[in-house]
Amino acid sequence: MSKNEKIKAYRDGMRDGVPIGLGYFAVAFSLGIAARSAGMSALQGLVASLLCNASAGEFALFTVIGAGGTYLEVALVTLIANARYLLMSFALSQRISPEMPDYHRYLFGGLVTDEFFGINIARPGYLEPVYYYGAITVATPLWAVGTALGILMGNLLPGRVVSALGVALYGMFLAIIIPPARENRVVAACVICSFLLSGLFSVLPVLSGISAGTRTILLTLLIAGGAALLFPVREEESAE
Repeated sequence: MSKNEKIKAYRDGMRDGVPIGLGYFAVAFSLGIAARSAGMSALQGLVASLLCNASAGEFALFTVIGAGGTYLEVALVTLIANARYLLMSFALSQRISPEMPDYHRYLFGGLVTDEFFGINIARPGYLEPVYYYGAITVATPLWAVGTALGILMGNLLPGRVVSALGVALYGMFLAIIIPPARENRVVAACVICSFLLSGLFSVLPVLSGISAGTRTILLTLLIAGGAALLFPVREEESAE
């Protein structure tokens, strides 16, 4: 990739990171309120969000801290809440060029989120590190700053305003899944199945008692595994 192509990919990543960052800011603002209830300062919330860029995992983290949990309890609950990112990292590893240096691989795995995974997996060909980092440059600071501001002034904004800001994330998800679903019937079927099964899992007697993160992992394994078994993608196609 030439220098100009890298610059363009980085700018594309920053552009696509804007709606992610706006959604992150709204969600992190709400998390900041939870962090303040746990007795954390704005600086502590800022650092926590920089090190744990995950809404469910961070909320669990603040809850355990507020309850006076031990370091082991904090580590375990965060690991369980964020376990789905292991699956995303495995999927991204299949899109990494064999020539890519190892440090990029480590950064991909350590910085992956639902949104970063979505925008990167939707791009054709091998993953572009500069595109990935462009999105992170915009979105991650907004996540950390949102948490800090939520701790400082969470009660100043009406709840409706904070909730309205979070709509940006849902709009971004739709923008990610609709184009590939239109082009590929298998992807469209997976999307529809994920909606239906996710709804069923949330109301069925036994499955509804499972945490949202665990349900996500189970559904990912079930739907993605079934699609891979029934409609395998040849290696040369995945690299196109």
